[in-house]
Amino acid sequence: MEIKLARTAGFCMGVRRAVDIVLEIAQHETSRRIYTYGPLIHNPQTIELLKNRGVNPIENIEEIQDRENAILIIRAHGIAPAERKKIKESGVKIIDATCPKVGYVQAIIKKHAALDYTVVIVGDKEHPEVDGLLGYAGGRGITLATLDDVDKLPSFDKVCVVAQTTQDSDNYSKIVKKIKNIYPHSIIFNTICSSTEQRQAEVIAMAGEMDAMFIVGGKNSANTRRLADLAQKQQTPSFHIETPTEMENINFGPYNRIGVSAGASTPNWIIDRVMDKIMEGQSRKLKKIGKLLNLWISTIKTDVYSALGAGCLCLACMLLQGIPVKLSFIAITSFFVYAMHVLNRLISRKPAGLIGSFREETYQRHGKLYCFTALASILVALVLAFNNAVLPFIFLFVISLAGILYNMRILPKKWHFRSLKDLPGSKNIFMSIAWGIVTAILPALNKNYSFHAGLIVAFGFTFGIVFIRSAMSDILEIQSDKLIGQETIPVFFGKTRTLTVLKIISLILLALLLFSYPAGWTSSLSYFLLVCILYIWICFQFCDRKLGLSGAVKEGLLETSYIMAGFCVLLWRVF
Repeated sequence: MEIKLARTAGFCMGVRRAVDIVLEIAQHETSRRIYTYGPLIHNPQTIELLKNRGVNPIENIEEIQDRENAILIIRAHGIAPAERKKIKESGVKIIDATCPKVGYVQAIIKKHAALDYTVVIVGDKEHPEVDGLLGYAGGRGITLATLDDVDKLPSFDKVCVVAQTTQDSDNYSKIVKKIKNIYPHSIIFNTICSSTEQRQAEVIAMAGEMDAMFIVGGKNSANTRRLADLAQKQQTPSFHIETPTEMENINFGPYNRIGVSAGASTPNWIIDRVMDKIMEGQSRKLKKIGKLLNLWISTIKTDVYSALGAGCLCLACMLLQGIPVKLSFIAITSFFVYAMHVLNRLISRKPAGLIGSFREETYQRHGKLYCFTALASILVALVLAFNNAVLPFIFLFVISLAGILYNMRILPKKWHFRSLKDLPGSKNIFMSIAWGIVTAILPALNKNYSFHAGLIVAFGFTFGIVFIRSAMSDILEIQSDKLIGQETIPVFFGKTRTLTVLKIISLILLALLLFSYPAGWTSSLSYFLLVCILYIWICFQFCDRKLGLSGAVKEGLLETSYIMAGFCVLLWRVF
């Protein structure tokens, strides 16, 4: 079984830039209404999300009522100079998100049209980019799409040839060769975007290696349709899908090696869900290994894996502090973590059908069951805590209440931050503190409790591990979090800076574990827990979504950093 994701799949530079510009404006602009001149990108799901952020596409300037209090964003495809002039005269503020590579083609056309060249634009006549490019030719432009169209060209003295940036490279080369035969002195510019060429070349190569190809992207996206055509031309079974729901009736049985690519306007979360669906389909074909894989993924989807990991951390923290192991505290930790994860997912689910994580489907289908099991789990955790001592019960009750209030709007409407979850990075910090309390502090809150340095080490270990893991998960979801306006640490600081911070935290944890045992603060287990830090350094590679792993597998590998603590305890007991 092999599932390969193209490294070029997903947003290209121009689309990413346009989306980032729009989201930046939507984040800070409160007094003006925001519009895009046509759909910002050719992906219906992204457009729907932008509408939820107050960004609406229009086809004509007349659709804007209050023009003085409006912002109009020119999409990545660009527009003709005459349209730009009309918009300026209307009084609407313009923000230009035209792709720089489209702008380069516009400049070539404008320059050569002024030098009396006839500009031949090879591209789709109905595409908005081509429509905009024609405007720069000043009436001296001609569009064509096929080799047959070349034969219809009249006689010219001076010819300049350019391509729509998302054109088929092979088709453009053939058309250029034929034009050169007819017009030997024509000037040729290869204006196909390098990202487009790389994407097409990768699809052709993958289609030659794989048993089947899945091309993901909007049905109205020209570059995505072109990728699907290229895959089909390689005589490889190919499927052009817009959303994962279209895969329900596809039989994965005949295919052992599956390749996945996506158009320049396809967001990451849709690609990830497609990868999940393919993984599910492929794992069904495996026997024992497939059943184990499906069981593992099921525990990840249902948050049982996180709960087991929390139990492992609690066990490690007790032994690290030299506290006698009590199974009740491991159970309290597991039940609490499960309940908080499930309740917060139910309360703060992302827009259904748009940002569909691998957990979304099962949470929608079994919402009532999840709610019941979460409430039952928190009740069991509180009862177990009360049976141990009053102080652990009070601590657990307070953090449980705080966890439930986390997503609720408790602040005045006039405030930008109306709930704790609106604070940038609050999820990572509060989650890490809660885990640190239930894994390290609760077991220490017994009748013989006394403050000691080992407690700080144990709390710091859990806090650091959980903070790193949750922030890395946010890095994987940075694109979708930006679109829905969720200010996570990677959204706020950027992916590179966040990774730097996480690496610094991991080094601090490394130093803490190395020196805690010689200092007499903890047991020698601290040395064995260094394996968890080494595993985290491996996990930093999972932040690269181009590894081609499904969303569930990536989350599972990250959450295994908790399970590793239990593995370290086992090694310590043995050696």
